[in-house]
Amino acid sequence: MSGLEQDRYEHLRFERREDGVALITIDRPERMNATNERLHAELAGVWRDVADDEAVRVAVVTGAGRAFSAGGDLEMVQRMAGDYRRVAAMAGEAASLVTNMLDCEKPIVSAINGTAVGAGLAVALMADISVIAEDARLTDGHLRLGVVAGDHAAIVWPLLCGMAKAKYYLLTADFIDGREAERIGLVSKCVPREQVLEEALDIAARLAAGPQQAARWTKRTLNHWLRAAIPAFDASVAYEMLSFLGEDVEEGARAITERRPPRFER
Repeated sequence: MSGLEQDRYEHLRFERREDGVALITIDRPERMNATNERLHAELAGVWRDVADDEAVRVAVVTGAGRAFSAGGDLEMVQRMAGDYRRVAAMAGEAASLVTNMLDCEKPIVSAINGTAVGAGLAVALMADISVIAEDARLTDGHLRLGVVAGDHAAIVWPLLCGMAKAKYYLLTADFIDGREAERIGLVSKCVPREQVLEEALDIAARLAAGPQQAARWTKRTLNHWLRAAIPAFDASVAYEMLSFLGEDVEEGARAITERRPPRFER
């Protein structure tokens, strides 16, 4: 039987629970679970394994330590900048991360225990139900780096929080805390930090105890709203990757590394 096999993953940890819930932990705590090339590939591919694993009814995803996932590892970003082959490979993977979560028939619950940025935020918000800590901070963050808001933003933010808020937060790259994320509808539920994982697991257990086919078909039906936005999503991923071939991303990465405001030329 194919499915979740720990020995095929380096930066994701799996815990199988007796109720049919699989707890997936993003496990690079020394880097605030930032995505390097290996972790990005694992986050894109794991949802197919969840779908194929007959013992899993519901998946919960969270981060090890104090962050959910602090976006793309800056060393990876610098390796990608100006490198057509790396950028082309990342384009397919970035699209797969989102579409594999859409296509996974089983419910996915995110337990956003801390900072969520970039690809990590894509996982957090593409989950079917999202539970966030009150003091957790999130931002799409792409424009801060000097690239287009790709990943997941175009497909899901306008539906979750409306176009006005989506444009504001994606264009400014301002941070939002858990309370504000719940208020604008970006996440499902906000609770104190110490309750985040427990609440997510409780929700997952309720889903796992419910009618499985009905839940899966309900998810499939609701996701057609997101599939209708796939042309916009495809465009955003293409423009994001094109941004990696320009000069702004190099300045954006340097500025973040040097902890200073970026000086974009254009």
